[in-house]
Amino acid sequence: MSAAGAPQSFLAFDFGIRRVGVATGNTLLGQAQPLKTLALEGDARFAAIAALIAEWQPDALVVGVPFHPDGAAHDNTRRAQRFARQLHGRFRLPVHEVDERYTTTEALADGAADADAAAASIILNQFLRTIHDDAAT
Repeated sequence: MSAAGAPQSFLAFDFGIRRVGVATGNTLLGQAQPLKTLALEGDARFAAIAALIAEWQPDALVVGVPFHPDGAAHDNTRRAQRFARQLHGRFRLPVHEVDERYTTTEALADGAADADAAAASIILNQFLRTIHDDAAT
């Protein structure tokens, strides 16, 4: 929740070079739902994200950042972090990064029809739990 206690809404992204999964959620319900996967690149990708931001009016964005199992960064870690910086620069919204190790694997194990959007939902649920846990302490 924000300082005033008002619910906050979020769009979350499971970044990939070819596809970006998208989910939405808020602090009122405390849960995320998958939206869609964007199979676009470059300016077309950011135009689609701009349309989603206009539609959902999130207070902030959440980006999943992958790491090796031991926590070490790799090329996709840096790509996801760059994507997060680009989102902030283009849309001037707060952007939160979340460790997204194994989210796609979890989405596939759960039988998700759209694994990328489901992974974005898992990422956002992790973030929402962190907000809830922080507010409880």
